[in-house]
Amino acid sequence: MATIEVQRQLLPILDSPNQGARFYNPELPSSEPFVPGHRTCAGCGPSIQYRITSKAAGDNTILVGPTGCMYVANSSYLCTPYNVPWAHTQIGSAGSFTAGVAAAYEAMIRKGKWKGAFPNIICEAGDGSASDIGLASISGALYRNHDCLIICYDNEQYANTGIQASSRTPYGGMTTFSPPGPKVPEAKTLFPKDLARMMAAGHPHCYVATASVGYPIDLMNKVRKGLNHKGAAYLMIYTPCQKGFVYETPRSIDLGRLVVECGLYPIWEWNPEKRAYDYSFRPQNMRPVSEYLKLQGRFGHLHAEHIAKLQKFANEQWRMMGVELPEALILAADAKNLVNMASAAEAEAVAQTL
Repeated sequence: MATIEVQRQLLPILDSPNQGARFYNPELPSSEPFVPGHRTCAGCGPSIQYRITSKAAGDNTILVGPTGCMYVANSSYLCTPYNVPWAHTQIGSAGSFTAGVAAAYEAMIRKGKWKGAFPNIICEAGDGSASDIGLASISGALYRNHDCLIICYDNEQYANTGIQASSRTPYGGMTTFSPPGPKVPEAKTLFPKDLARMMAAGHPHCYVATASVGYPIDLMNKVRKGLNHKGAAYLMIYTPCQKGFVYETPRSIDLGRLVVECGLYPIWEWNPEKRAYDYSFRPQNMRPVSEYLKLQGRFGHLHAEHIAKLQKFANEQWRMMGVELPEALILAADAKNLVNMASAAEAEAVAQTL
């Protein structure tokens, strides 16, 4: 029997004249592979990401979901939001399972057992799976260059099991495993693992990028670039968690923009052909980290020196991307120019009564 060539889909890139603007794009696809009917929390960042991602991929898509929030909330018996095939796998085997799906479809197409184009195969893993428990299997899938897109929906904690710290939890973040106290007033003492850069450095033949739910057109385009890339691709997406971050439910998209504007979540792409980072994405505004921190209860315990330490970290991220820092952000890296988060909250409450 003659071998049949594998045909791959080519998804068009959406026009985005202003990356930072809020606007309606008439080119958006009408299909909805991820529909209402799930049980995620109100304002759930991962579910917003799931809808944007699957919408960008289209109907000829297969989704893989290792154990995590989006598995538990979306796979109740007779109640599922998926309009496309979806499969659950264990939290540590996200990469190996996804690689098996990709290899199986290539084999079936070549043997004539599957007609049509190669499906878009997407694995959606939380940071607990992608950054910790399933890191090895994901690295293996990327290294072997299986034709799939692996996504880390990054809600910066183990949210499914009660808000425990992960290696992606930011410095100063309060979780059940990193509570603040007299001995450790800042709560989590470590900065987050630079996961996306690890993937780009260790697998330079792959397309790797970061994105945020605050910039949906940029996110959809990166999903399509990853799927159009022949071989493995990796995408890390900021997806705020209302329960763990402790913020007002409607502010998910606002946080998705603020985290980029304050420099705590750099947006970039790794070009596997040029073997270089692309830092051309620029938010419309640059803001101090305090603007982002003050909206979330998980940072309400921080002292001025902790906020200054986070600002210094953010400033280094801007410098890494070749961005010239305004004087205000340089000054904000000095604790003498800042106040504790609790003091700021008290002052704000008093101001509102005047």
